[in-house]
Amino acid sequence: MLNLIALFGLAVIVGVAYALSEDRARVSWRTPLVALGVLLLTGAFFFLTPGKRLLVDGLNATILAVLDRADDGIAFLFGDLASAEGGTFILAIQALPLLVFFGAAISLLYHIGVMQWLIKILARVFTRLFRFSGAEALAAASNIFVGVESAMTVRPYLAQMTRSELFMVLTVGMSTIASTVLAAYVRFLQNEFPTIAVHLISASFLSVPAAVCVAKIMCPEREQPLTLGRVVEPEYERCNNWVESILRGANEGMKVLLGVCAALIAFIGLVSVLNLLLSTVGGWPNRWLGVDINWTVQGLFGYVYYPFICAIGVPHADALTVAQLVGDRLVLTEFSSYLGLAELIRNGALQPRSVLVVSYVLCGFAHIASLAIFVGGTAALAPSRMDVLGKIGLRALVAANLACLLTGATASLFYHAGLQVLATTN
Repeated sequence: MLNLIALFGLAVIVGVAYALSEDRARVSWRTPLVALGVLLLTGAFFFLTPGKRLLVDGLNATILAVLDRADDGIAFLFGDLASAEGGTFILAIQALPLLVFFGAAISLLYHIGVMQWLIKILARVFTRLFRFSGAEALAAASNIFVGVESAMTVRPYLAQMTRSELFMVLTVGMSTIASTVLAAYVRFLQNEFPTIAVHLISASFLSVPAAVCVAKIMCPEREQPLTLGRVVEPEYERCNNWVESILRGANEGMKVLLGVCAALIAFIGLVSVLNLLLSTVGGWPNRWLGVDINWTVQGLFGYVYYPFICAIGVPHADALTVAQLVGDRLVLTEFSSYLGLAELIRNGALQPRSVLVVSYVLCGFAHIASLAIFVGGTAALAPSRMDVLGKIGLRALVAANLACLLTGATASLFYHAGLQVLATTN
């Protein structure tokens, strides 16, 4: 029954995107419908392919083995603090340094040409499937592997991009995650959700067609893109040798690590102050009316997400808790939400289906801090488009959230009892 509800949820999300469209009369339905079809086919492949259990277990074990080797560098610097075996999890030491390792690894893969090869193949596929511009296809393909850096792959075209193309770049960027941070989320959840690595990779691939579907409905193309129908080459910074590529990637990873730490310290602290004010004021109507409203920023946004979470097939008993996790992501970034999810799993507070669905919904940079990063970063590469980027930024954040919900609805649609989610599930 919940699977059928998830199918209804897909229609609801597409309907909301249409209601929020800038120009409903100009929506060309071919691209959104093809994107929706690709989303469902990709979801069916990940969830229903016969005999995939061996492949999933093998890929998951490989990722975890790489993470274990990455820990050697962390342990060399921090000693026993790098291990959570004592029962204390230290985010800044046991998880975030993985950003440095994977930043270096991705940079090395760029230097030897592997990343460009993968991105170009996917960009060709996207150009033919969705029939949008080569620049959009390249940005979409890049976002499966990298974060805000994806805008750099289309830097030569940003100044000439149409409003719809820029909207697509922002939406896809905020509805996906970078492979560098994926490792940190795996570290948060691997003990409670043993196959989390494969599911986050699955979510990264599903989020691209989901974002294309929503973006092309909310901001349809009304101009002639410069690279329409063309396959364009990715732009990237070249290094002189492999040592330079590793050092540059490690430095970029360190910048991301420091940025994440700064954002978490600032946002969690400021939101806590705001929550204190809200709970103080909100306590009065709670007492007068005999209600139990969650007067926190995350809680209030959770009420906004609640009907969508119900519509995508999350069990009713878990829906409000899941909605507030998504509200937490909007305000405090997905790092905070995945840590909260790990705690809920440890406490047995969520059913396996809810854990799976919310892990897909949270797999995106669809939060307020990311809005500033993506708009600011893209505007720095194309200063002449600052005005347009500023106008479409908030709408792109809404679109990214709808895309993440669409990804979660797809996971919910194909969920079945045979999936291993929690560590205690056979």
